[in-house]
Amino acid sequence: MQSPAPLDRLSGILERFRVKAQLHHSGALCGLTHFDAGEGFGYLHVLRRGALEVSHPGARDVPQTLRFDQPTVLLYPTPFTHRFHNPPVEGADLSCARLVFEGGASNPLARSLPPLVALPLAQVPGMDMALQLLLSETDHLHCGHRLLVNRLFEVVVIQLLRWLLDHPHEAGVHPGLVNGMSDARLARALVAMHDAPGDAWTLERMAEQAGMSRTAFANTFRDLVGQTPADYLTGWRVALAQSGLRERRSIKVLAEELGYANPSALSRAFTGKVGVSPREWLAKVAQDNAPS
Repeated sequence: MQSPAPLDRLSGILERFRVKAQLHHSGALCGLTHFDAGEGFGYLHVLRRGALEVSHPGARDVPQTLRFDQPTVLLYPTPFTHRFHNPPVEGADLSCARLVFEGGASNPLARSLPPLVALPLAQVPGMDMALQLLLSETDHLHCGHRLLVNRLFEVVVIQLLRWLLDHPHEAGVHPGLVNGMSDARLARALVAMHDAPGDAWTLERMAEQAGMSRTAFANTFRDLVGQTPADYLTGWRVALAQSGLRERRSIKVLAEELGYANPSALSRAFTGKVGVSPREWLAKVAQDNAPS
């Protein structure tokens, strides 16, 4: 019997919701360095050498203080205030990038990740080559340096996401998309929904994709993802609608693509998830992005 083809759990999401990185710093950091959530960026930090103490003022979801004394990667997928404390003489050597998960709060991957993922580099196999090239580029200025460094940071993020899908409990991932994608059966259904959001996805068809009974599928999905399959599908479609609206695509075209009978049906689902109508939401996005 032929074994099933390997399942690509990330491409369908990342093709629709890109992760963008921008080099922020490379080299020694001494004294106090503050990263403010109000700036609107996530961060990826690669501790290359030295010791690093990190504090999270007022945070409840992560330890107030952490200390690292071996090469480590720290991922803050969404804006989260943190500070680096380094003695003036013993500054840590870091490469840091600002991150933006497209879609912001509606990005399904970012929403399902913990506020901080901190891993020793030795714990994530396969990252060596990308990091060697990244650190080489940050040490020497070449043509296309900044563009290449930004892309390499994005590669490192994807490699981290791969690792998280296979080790959700070690990273402290709570119920959500990443947790669901770590289950081989649920992943088949989730990938199918991601790839064809406009299809008629009944509970029975989702369960068939997973190779499970409807009851077992619904219960396992709720336990691992934290919501019902139908609720997740609606959230995925609405997130895609938000992305389409940002691109100035019409609600009519989006409704047809996302499996809704008419624009009104999509608007009702949108309002139920977001709390405001597509028109009101788009006006708020335009206002937030207007020059101050």
